[in-house]
Amino acid sequence: MKKVILTAVALFTILFVNGQDKKDMSFGVKAGLNVSSINNIDEDGVDSNSLIGFHVGFFGEFMVSDKFAIQPELLYSTQGVELEFLGEKGDLKLDYINIPVLGKYYVSDAFSLEAGPQIGFLVSAKANSGGVEEDVKDELKSTDVSLAFGANYTISKNIMIGARYNLGLTRLQENLSPGEKDFKNSVFQISLGYKF
Repeated sequence: MKKVILTAVALFTILFVNGQDKKDMSFGVKAGLNVSSINNIDEDGVDSNSLIGFHVGFFGEFMVSDKFAIQPELLYSTQGVELEFLGEKGDLKLDYINIPVLGKYYVSDAFSLEAGPQIGFLVSAKANSGGVEEDVKDELKSTDVSLAFGANYTISKNIMIGARYNLGLTRLQENLSPGEKDFKNSVFQISLGYKF
């Protein structure tokens, strides 16, 4: 995990140094709300509901042209799902370090659309049921690949808001039981960002 974080920091540093002579670059911090679930987990009498979490981190924006930018990010994200089985409630809480790299298209000076890949590194995984918490990290894959797409609106020179959906592309389980479907992350995010 330390290597992943150091690699991400190195990437931001390289981009910052290489872009020092350019005016069309900015850095910032962001945080916001996650509404997450896990696809295909509703089976064998299990009902699921969205889990509320959060994300926080920083980003860089590098203008390639007047309308197009590249935006890498480094985010800590709490995800998962609420579960109910035979009247008993519980949840599965997953914490990730996510690294999205998005292409941004500015429809206008204030409004942009974004899309791109995201790789997530599992930090912790806890299953809670009946007041008992169990560490299930070893049962899940350590990396998660998603497709992220959304939109941003710049309120002022430094403040922006955004909405994004992360569609999980890879299964969560390390190993599948016979007849078991692939579980995949599904996360909707609302963010508030500040550009320096």
